[in-house]
Amino acid sequence: MQRSGPEPATGFQVVPGDADSGVLLHVPHAGRLVPPEVRRGLLLDDAALAAELARMTDAHTDRIAAGAAALAGRRPWMFVNLLSRLVVDPERFPDEREPMRAVGMAAVYTRTSDGSRLRADDRVAEEDLLERWYRPYALAVADLVDTRLAARGRLTILDVHSYPSHRLPYEIGGAGRPAVCLGTDPVHTPDRLLAAGRAAFAGCGEIDVDTPFAGCYVPLRHYGRDRRVSALMLEIRRDGYLVEPGGPPTGGLVTLAGALARLVDEVEAAEADCSTG
Repeated sequence: MQRSGPEPATGFQVVPGDADSGVLLHVPHAGRLVPPEVRRGLLLDDAALAAELARMTDAHTDRIAAGAAALAGRRPWMFVNLLSRLVVDPERFPDEREPMRAVGMAAVYTRTSDGSRLRADDRVAEEDLLERWYRPYALAVADLVDTRLAARGRLTILDVHSYPSHRLPYEIGGAGRPAVCLGTDPVHTPDRLLAAGRAAFAGCGEIDVDTPFAGCYVPLRHYGRDRRVSALMLEIRRDGYLVEPGGPPTGGLVTLAGALARLVDEVEAAEADCSTG
């Protein structure tokens, strides 16, 4: 039986950083918790669910983020999803704007990574999951962003993900599998932030932009509206830091945490230059 455990009160955790930090590390897909009432609605047996969790969980990305936070000169804030993305995926649009709806993987997944049926395609049940888990998560992130904007005037969200070394059937992005993919947004990713990402991860292997995955997370309250919020997605190929598909970490985890810490430091330094320039 997969971890379902007692139902978490919120499904997420906020880890405070320094009061003057202008960086938020967002970790949306490291969680594996499936509340019992959600488990009852999944059509997979325990073995199939375990395999799907191994494929779809960004295992140990919370540890990469925590390691970076500890190493950074100014500790960033962290927002960590404790639930599996099989409950709800907080990074997907909750409506028809979501392109992954075409493969059954919108904010509420109805299909697995290989196209098998995960849950019934039931809009009433989908709305219940959005109301119970998705909207409180979105509200909490947006409120935290507003709090940090009030404290610093600007905020950079670094969205920490990983992906398997071999393409999964559900993927609709590019075919490349770089060691690190940097995901961008035309409004929220300034050139200086992308350049800082390239520099910080230069020692971690090949880097590509928006392939195999594109975009980055900005709360819907701020998305396309508030340029004080910058964002960059970090997609780390899993064979660089763990035993695939979702096994124990390797020494690469420390290397990647150090690279992320360098990026945090660079972002903080750039913001300080902007405020004094």
